[in-house]
Amino acid sequence: MKAIETTATLTENGQLTLDEPLSLPYPSRVRVIVLIPDDKETDDDPIETIVEGLREGWQQALTGKTRPISHLWVSL
Repeated sequence: MKAIETTATLTENGQLTLDEPLSLPYPSRVRVIVLIPDDKETDDDPIETIVEGLREGWQQALTGKTRPISHLWVSL
């Protein structure tokens, strides 16, 4: 099973409207997990900033510009 993370808006009718269309063959049956932010959580980052960060990270992964996660934690 593959996972795709995207954002959507819950309408007054209780239906989800995706912010961007998914590139999937139609018709496709999917599973949906809805994550609802706590009252204290805010989403201050505009979607464009998030998408750009994902694109940059994906490009780094494709070009091998990554580091093992074990190297991210340095003993102080």
